[in-house]
Amino acid sequence: MLSEVAQQELNQIVSKYPDRRSTVLPALHIVQREKNYLTDEDIRMVAEALDLSVTETQAIVGFYSLFRQQPTGRYLIQVCTDLPCALRGAGEFYQRLCQRLGLPPQGGTTPDGLFTVEEVVCLAACDKAPVAQINLEYTEQLTDETRDAIIAELRQQSAKAAEDGAQA
Repeated sequence: MLSEVAQQELNQIVSKYPDRRSTVLPALHIVQREKNYLTDEDIRMVAEALDLSVTETQAIVGFYSLFRQQPTGRYLIQVCTDLPCALRGAGEFYQRLCQRLGLPPQGGTTPDGLFTVEEVVCLAACDKAPVAQINLEYTEQLTDETRDAIIAELRQQSAKAAEDGAQA
């Protein structure tokens, strides 16, 4: 079940295109944004809303790495560790990030559910490595200092959002 705001956004996007197939990527993104991953029910709902088969919609979800089918943290941090980035220290940065968040070297999700960290291959920013994509937004030329500032900022945003939600 989508929030009212997400449903309105989905309806607005669908109304802009004569061929509903053109809206499948933004529709899936809107639905995923609600809880940071897509369930089978979410995929079925998008398929029905766009007059697509569930199989077609599932194939799109499976093809694009930006769609998640397993729960992730509120903030998904993807660090490129491909060879060009590794040559600029991305592998070591990734390990220090995992250590800083108390995660095993292969990444994972923090116990509070706030952060999920994973290695990815190629974010197309080799010259700006170490580079990470945090909820699909790039952060480049990372250092341990910028990492700590980003983590602190995200924790603060999350706390404020929780506080605002409690007051509503």
